[in-house]
Amino acid sequence: MEAPEKLWVMGHGITPVPTTGDYDLAIGETAPGVPGPPPHHHTQFAELFFVLKGEMEFTVNGETRLLREGEWVDLPPNTLHTFRNPGPGPNKWLNLHSPKGFHAFFHSFGVPATQENAFRESVSETMVARVGSLAATFDMHIVLEPSRVA
Repeated sequence: MEAPEKLWVMGHGITPVPTTGDYDLAIGETAPGVPGPPPHHHTQFAELFFVLKGEMEFTVNGETRLLREGEWVDLPPNTLHTFRNPGPGPNKWLNLHSPKGFHAFFHSFGVPATQENAFRESVSETMVARVGSLAATFDMHIVLEPSRVA
C-alpha cells in the first residue's frame, strides 16, 4: 500500500489514512499558535481525537479541557467543538470520523504538503472563505454563536 499524502488543511498537517472499515482515520499535527477550526458540529459523524504527542486544548459544548499524550476525547454527533495546540511545541494526534465520509473535506480543502507555500496557502483568506462557505456540505456546521447548535 502506498503511503498517504500529507495535506495542509487550514494550518494543520493532515495525513488521511485509507481504511477498510466504516470510519475515516487521519494523523494530524498542529504547530503552537495555529488556531483550530471554528466551533462546529457534525450531524452525521461521531468523532474521536487521541493525542499522540504534546497537548491539545478542546472546547466541547462550551467547556474547555486540556488533553495530554495518551488521552482522548470522544465526540458524538451534534457536539459543538474546537481545538488548539496550547503547548510550546508541535503536537500530533489521531482523528477518527464514523461513519466513513469526512476524508472528502480534507481532500477538498487540503493543499499538498509538497506544493510550494502549502502552509501559507492553507490559511489564506481565500481558503478560509471557501471553507466557511462550503463546510456544511461536508457535515461540518460552523457555529459562531455557541448557544445555537442545531
